[in-house]
Amino acid sequence: MTATDLPASLIRTLPGQYYTDPALFSLEQTRVLETMWTCAVRSADLPAPGAFRKVQVGRESVLVVRGRDGQLRAFLNICRHRGAQICTEDAGQVKRSLQCPYHAWTYDLSGKLVAAPNLTKMPDVDRDRYGLVPVHLREWLGYAWVCPADEPPSFEDDVQGAIAERLGDLAAIERYDLDTLSVGRRITYDVAANWKLIVENFMECYHCATIHPELTEVLPEFADGYAAQYFVGHGAEFGEDVQGFTVDGSEGFGKLPGVEDDQDRRYYAITVKPTVFVNLVPDHVIFHRMYPLSVDRTVVECDWLYSREVVESGRDVSRSVELFHRVNEQDFAACERTQPAMSSRAYADGGVLVPSEHHIGAFHDWLTQRLAG
Repeated sequence: MTATDLPASLIRTLPGQYYTDPALFSLEQTRVLETMWTCAVRSADLPAPGAFRKVQVGRESVLVVRGRDGQLRAFLNICRHRGAQICTEDAGQVKRSLQCPYHAWTYDLSGKLVAAPNLTKMPDVDRDRYGLVPVHLREWLGYAWVCPADEPPSFEDDVQGAIAERLGDLAAIERYDLDTLSVGRRITYDVAANWKLIVENFMECYHCATIHPELTEVLPEFADGYAAQYFVGHGAEFGEDVQGFTVDGSEGFGKLPGVEDDQDRRYYAITVKPTVFVNLVPDHVIFHRMYPLSVDRTVVECDWLYSREVVESGRDVSRSVELFHRVNEQDFAACERTQPAMSSRAYADGGVLVPSEHHIGAFHDWLTQRLAG
């Protein structure tokens, strides 16, 4: 059946090879993941000079480092001598410099080459030119976003614009003051599925009545199959008897100070292409960062952000964490069930999207346009 043979209610998905072909994944790395903004690390996770975090962005290992001047910088995690990775640990703390464990080429926290065996006998070596390769970095919403491209796209258009388009205006997210919040819980999920399956799942709620009983108890309208992202500016309303965004609907915490009355008792979901999900509720924020590692493996790091007062007081956040932790596990299990079928001849031409999923078609169009170059 071709796309023109489909009834008006259905539109085609991407063919199965988009989720299984290593060559297509390689193309995604070069034309999507390495050329767009990736949310790399919570800024507060690097509190002191010398703190670093390593993240994978497409094929590139990127190092985010707190400098001696207090500023965050990002570099390709590659020694300029023979290409060894400088930092092999995912995160850590150094004193004054970063040293390659292979031949001991040493770089200060601004990326400049400052020492190497016999370097003084090579006065013609420009220490700035042979410093670490910088990566573009922007801080926003309390996170460091990086882009390894030589010329990054507009942060205002691609990142801030995606949020403004979803919520209706950028001020709507600024009221949650994400940069002042603290991480109350962080859970990392290793998902045996292609990253696009995770994005598509997050964008729709046609599955919610089937696999999310706890979520649809709190957000009854989700049982009808339309995700909040389907409508610009819309936030899903809590059920009449629901007191908070918790696993049992019990009371959470007081709403964040900047949240306005029309945002109270509502849930907003936002997708920032290619790899970020933001979930806003009155008393906390749930922030997903995805790291596609292979055609069928994606690591997802999820932060639950609360007011500093809630976290520092040691208040119990387990009931609000548990709700979306269950949602995550249910969603990722569904993606892992789907991944093996992507190589079936039954999915060679793809599947179909029903009306409440038609907005996913725009995501597919966006992707294929980027891959076409």
